[in-house]
Amino acid sequence: MSSWHEERRTDRAAEAKERRDDRAFDAKLRREERRKDREEQRQDNAQTRRDRAQRRAARAAKREKNLTPGNVYRKGTLALVSMSALASLPAQIMHFAAIHWMLLPIGPAVEGAAWVMAAGVAYADERKLPAWVRWLLRGLSLSAAVFAANINYKYGLSLADHGVSPGNAQAAGIGLAAVTMLGPMFFEVRQWVLTLTAAATDPRKRAEEKARVKHDRQRRRHHKTVADVADRLMSAAPFGTLKSEDAWARAWEIVHGSSDSWMTPKLHAYAVQSAAALAAAQVPVQLDSKTIRQRILALLRRPAEDTKMAPVYVLPAAPVKSLPKVTKPQVVTDLPPAQKRPSGGASKASYRKPPLHRRSKNDSIPFHPIAKAVAADTGRKFATVNGHH
Repeated sequence: MSSWHEERRTDRAAEAKERRDDRAFDAKLRREERRKDREEQRQDNAQTRRDRAQRRAARAAKREKNLTPGNVYRKGTLALVSMSALASLPAQIMHFAAIHWMLLPIGPAVEGAAWVMAAGVAYADERKLPAWVRWLLRGLSLSAAVFAANINYKYGLSLADHGVSPGNAQAAGIGLAAVTMLGPMFFEVRQWVLTLTAAATDPRKRAEEKARVKHDRQRRRHHKTVADVADRLMSAAPFGTLKSEDAWARAWEIVHGSSDSWMTPKLHAYAVQSAAALAAAQVPVQLDSKTIRQRILALLRRPAEDTKMAPVYVLPAAPVKSLPKVTKPQVVTDLPPAQKRPSGGASKASYRKPPLHRRSKNDSIPFHPIAKAVAADTGRKFATVNGHH
């Protein structure tokens, strides 16, 4: 019996422990679920805040983009133009309707003509049409605007017949005429400003295009024959198959015979001559007696205005060859001639007349031929009288 009770208590204790483990496990699961729920809630809140911040940033960027000076000017001008049309159109309709009901479309037609021609100017600027097209459209738009302004002015003055004071009627007429004229004028100024802005957006590209046009014009003016041949090649080839630069290169080769599109036969000959002159100038010159003599004579034969400059003589440091021997030596005494004694004087027996000194062969070095030539040339150029020049 005791063993049965012990087993029973053991079973109940095991069941209680199992229930406690189950409750602990369930509590743990609930805590994990609550923690996950809180984490997901935090993530959702963070994502909501991020989305809200992104929407605010997008609205701020859009507002900043829309409120730039360019957008404000463009959209503000369109709003001003719309108000001008709304203010001037009813007066024209009422003016023509008062005359006859069949004239009712004239008012919208006149006002619409002014605006359609103004839009045509914008289209011509966009398509880069010739200038005369744009000025024609401007003239038509201005004419329609002036006609509509005249009608509105007369309608404003006619209000004096309906109980309005003359001053107010005149003010109404001037205001209607002004809004009728200023609308197309503001639109034209807007288009002009947008065109200048688009042209000034990339000044480097615009300057490059101008330089290219100027280069093409100068090239065609300087090389008319090549330009004519290139035009004929372009007209002879199928459309779009021959580019202008290829046609110019081919025409240059036909006219001048050179594959380089910037060289002519004269330029080739001049280049060869210059290269030969440079090669000859770079060859070292041997300083022999003939070269030295030519240089010295060139310096001595300079014009008279260059005589003030000190001449520079180029002479070798030492002769390479021995100087040639002269065939006929100079026989000149270097002593003064003996004076004759006076006839009345007494002669001394001890006096003995010295013999004349004569130069023997090879006793001195003769003058060099170059020195002889220089001395002869100097004597011809500078006359010496009594030891003075």
